[in-house]
Amino acid sequence: MAETLLNITALSKSFDTAKGRVEALHKVDLNIREGEFITVIGPSGCGKSTLLRIIAGLDGQYSGTITLAGQNITGPGIDKGFIFQEHRLFPWLTVEKNIAADLSLRNPEVRRKVDELIELVKLGGFEKAYPKELSGGMAQRVAIARALLRNPRVLLLDEPFGALDAFTRAHMQDVLLDIWRRNQTTMIFVTHDIDEAVFLANRVVILKPRPGQIKSIVPIDLPYPRKKTTSSFQELRLRVLKLLDSLDELELTDGAGI
Repeated sequence: MAETLLNITALSKSFDTAKGRVEALHKVDLNIREGEFITVIGPSGCGKSTLLRIIAGLDGQYSGTITLAGQNITGPGIDKGFIFQEHRLFPWLTVEKNIAADLSLRNPEVRRKVDELIELVKLGGFEKAYPKELSGGMAQRVAIARALLRNPRVLLLDEPFGALDAFTRAHMQDVLLDIWRRNQTTMIFVTHDIDEAVFLANRVVILKPRPGQIKSIVPIDLPYPRKKTTSSFQELRLRVLKLLDSLDELELTDGAGI
């Protein structure tokens, strides 16, 4: 079994709002192994994106501990890649220059790595294209390649396929799994889509409504490649759905009398 890469212990996070102090996460405990694919799902506002931002080192105001490869996370770094729902490409740069970002393609090592990533995300022939000439799925593939350029230990994905149509979304799921299998990069993927969560993950982490706490962790012991139409897939999908439905009941119970 692979060693633990990411260790989260008693992680809590609060925000100051116009209505007072709001707790977004409450004592979250989670260990993620090297090379694991984790999906995180839960109601809107349960702290999924906040959790990713803290892991990425974009938010240091929290209590608890979080370590990556045994080291405390103190800020952003090349060991953590982050992909947002929107691709955030530079419109004035070509595909290859967007992937290289602040590095020069004149550097032979950068050139080699960019070429490898273009092949990995299946964008051969589009090296000189600009973002306006790409489909949504192609643009997200560029964003994924850019995030992988510096070989991060963990790749954080915040609903990266949420704005795509169903066909493109399914295709991008296959592309991402192919990248994961080839690179064995640890991935943490936030989604609202149950099918997507089960299709991608080794484990599905289900968060309760605010303040976000782990309700359950569901192992997905299905071999890859997976088919969403199989009975075994549908059984796991139903299990996750029932756990999410129980969160609605919990929210109603907690809100009674308020």
